[in-house]
Parts: sequence; C-alpha cells; structure tokens
Amino acid sequence: MGDSHAAWAAVPAAAERARSVLATSWSCAVTAEGVREELIGAHAVADDGRVTLHVPEDSALLAATICAPRGEPSAVLEFADVAPVPMRSRIRGRLWMAGWFSIEDGHLAFAATRVVLRQASGAVVVDLDEFAAASPDPLATAEARLLTHLADAHADAVERLTRLVEPGSLHGAVRVRPLAVDRHGLTLRIERRRAHGDVRLPFHMPADSVAQLTERVHVLLAQAGTAACPRALQRQRTDGDG
Repeated sequence: MGDSHAAWAAVPAAAERARSVLATSWSCAVTAEGVREELIGAHAVADDGRVTLHVPEDSALLAATICAPRGEPSAVLEFADVAPVPMRSRIRGRLWMAGWFSIEDGHLAFAATRVVLRQASGAVVVDLDEFAAASPDPLATAEARLLTHLADAHADAVERLTRLVEPGSLHGAVRVRPLAVDRHGLTLRIERRRAHGDVRLPFHMPADSVAQLTERVHVLLAQAGTAACPRALQRQRTDGDG
C-alpha cells in the first residue's frame, strides 16, 4: 500500500471528528471569568452538540456564572482525545469550544460560538452548523474496547498489518500499536527509539458497525497475507533482542 492509495482514502470530516471527541471524552477543562476547573464525568451532550455541565452547588464556575455582570460569562471548554492503548504521546488531538454559559435547571448550559479541532495534521475551525448537524463516528464509543482488545489479544495481527505499510515508514521501528479506528480506516502508531509516526490503513468500504469493522479488518489481514514481510521492522526487532 503506497502513498497514492492513502492519499484518496476517506477520513472523517472535521465536524464528525469533533463530535466523536466530544462523545467519548470523560473529562473536561473549563475556564470562565478567571476560574478554571477540571471536571470528570460532569458533561452531557445533546443531539445537536450542545453541552451541559452538571457541577456541584459550591462550584466556582456556577458562582462565576451567577455573579457575571452580563449574566452570561464567556467560557472555554477543552476536551482531550486520548489514545486508549498505552503508547508514547497518547494525546491524539484536542477540541476547544468557546462560548457562553447560562443557567438552566440548576446546571450550566453552554452555547458555543467557536469550535476548534486540533490534530496532528493541524488545527481547523469547525463550522457551527456542520458541528450541530454532525453525528459521532458510529465506532467512536466502541473504539477503546476494540483497540485494547486488538493490542492485547491480537498483537501478531497488528504486526502482520505492517506488511501494508511502505518499508520507508518502518525504518528504525521498534514497536507498532493500534492508535485509532473509525468507520473509514485503522491508524497504526509506528514507534522508533526516539520518534514515532502514524500510518493509516483505509478500509475498502466504510464500517458502520462492529460486525462490519471485523470484516474490514479481515480484508486488510488478507491483503497483508499476500504482501512482502516488513524487513525494516524485523531487522530492528532482531537488533533489539541481540
């Protein structure tokens, strides 16, 4: 699989990726009116992407909202996209949402005025209408379980998939780990001694369920079975063992 193949491979749209991060993040850092709090399991997301924070009555954020001169203090919400499989540099991206707080039924309701998604490829401002209309990737909530199972129970299969990676991308590689998966493809993290790189393996068709994902991965493994062995990875592993 060469660069020409990967170049046309479908990837999630920015709005869909942002909604996936929002749907799967368990923690949230909030800054408003000079107050910053780290919240765990405190946010809920509506179908249109609106965020509600369930904070305790003695929360400084709630007090800042009540006491704000304009009644709706500006705020920034930050969500981290963390790879579920242990590896170097596990933060895959960050989602920032700027907007305003108001109080609804004793909770903090957040109205976004700007949404920014930052990934390894760079930062992009997400259109608010597209963000509201988008849905999370259908595999987003299952991704952590799927990737940890792949890494823990099928490490041999992960290494076999490196046969689909251009040899140049494997130069100096000491370990390969499953970094991410979405309906369009699987991304591998190629770790070297002092650096790392990511390689995307696109599916031949989108996967909208775990059953379809299993079939797509089996197709990749079948393709890997007919590809040449990744000599760069084998040589590095042999050197490390010697």
